[in-house]
Amino acid sequence: MRALMRTTDPVLIDFAVALLRDAGLGPVVLDQNMSVLEGSIGVFPRRVVVIADEWAQARRVLTEAGLAAELERDHGG
Repeated sequence: MRALMRTTDPVLIDFAVALLRDAGLGPVVLDQNMSVLEGSIGVFPRRVVVIADEWAQARRVLTEAGLAAELERDHGG
């Protein structure tokens, strides 16, 4: 799995996931259950990840949707 974005914004996460699913990709949101520990105040960021084979396409989809500034830097992998 490779990370695409990390954010505390639930609307941004839902938007990104919807875009990726519409493109036929299989995004996964990690760290969703951290809200149990934090009291649902949105302190801990959630991560949107995809399998490595879909990562480049997923970045293109999100970039074309205007979300380039929200993407994680490419550290390889």
